[in-house]
Amino acid sequence: MISDELQDLLLTYAEPENELLAHIDRETHAKVLMPRMISGHYQGRVLSLLSKLCQPERILEIGTFTGYATLCLAEGLKEKGKIFTLDINEELEDRVRGYFEKSPLNTKIEYIIGDARETLKTIKDEQFDLVFIDADKKNNGLYYDLVFNQVRPGGLIIVDNVLWSGKVLKGAQDTDTKNIRTFNDKIAADTRVEKLILPVRDGLFVIRKRL
Repeated sequence: MISDELQDLLLTYAEPENELLAHIDRETHAKVLMPRMISGHYQGRVLSLLSKLCQPERILEIGTFTGYATLCLAEGLKEKGKIFTLDINEELEDRVRGYFEKSPLNTKIEYIIGDARETLKTIKDEQFDLVFIDADKKNNGLYYDLVFNQVRPGGLIIVDNVLWSGKVLKGAQDTDTKNIRTFNDKIAADTRVEKLILPVRDGLFVIRKRL
């Protein structure tokens, strides 16, 4: 959504990523299919800062991929906080667990493999201060509805890829774009929340549940 030159400039003013995050980024691009799905340095710093501003006790992430965003979000957890991260990709499990084990935040991470529509039931008694949805885009609305009542008043829900490489603006009519546009319209009409889209990478919808 922005030029490479502007991206480079933004990174010069951003906090640096640590060695583990840089390692995950390199290995994801070298060894994992669809590496563009990783949050990366700039978006990772945005997620980290939002998390630190919230000072969450409990975070939920739907869509782990290789764990980059998980670790960024976990940076803001309170001392006894925990992040539950859900993913369906069993093939990446060993790699991701290996990354988490190298982090001092490992004890705060609960990594759950399976279909989120089912695994969410295993944590139905948790209340979340921050939720990050970055999974299969057709189910954004479903995940939003499933977790909404578990988000505390004043808590945040952040949804990734809501600009879809600008296709939502260009009027593309493919199924994915239609699904994302429908979700965006759903949030715009939801009076229970305050919301705005940040044009970060592929678009972050930042949604605050009203008090």
